[in-house]
Amino acid sequence: MPDIDFIRGEIERMRAQVGRQRKEILLLQRAGIATASAEALLGRMQAKIESLCAQRDTLKKLQPGPVKGKVLGGRRW
Repeated sequence: MPDIDFIRGEIERMRAQVGRQRKEILLLQRAGIATASAEALLGRMQAKIESLCAQRDTLKKLQPGPVKGKVLGGRRW
C-alpha cells in the first residue's frame, strides 16, 4: 500500500489536472464542439480523486497521532 505522502501528492496532481481539463471543456463548449467524452473523462478523474481521498483518510486514522496534552515548549503543570 502506498504511503500517505504519495497519495497526497497524487491527489494534488490530479486536482490540478482536473482544473486544466475543466478549462479545456469550457473552451470547447464556447467553440460549439461536443464535450461528452471529455466530461465523462472528468467524471472518472473526480471519482479517482474521491477514492484517493478515502485511502488518505484511512491511512491518516492508522497513523499514530501526537501525544495529547503536551505542547512543544509549553509549561508543565
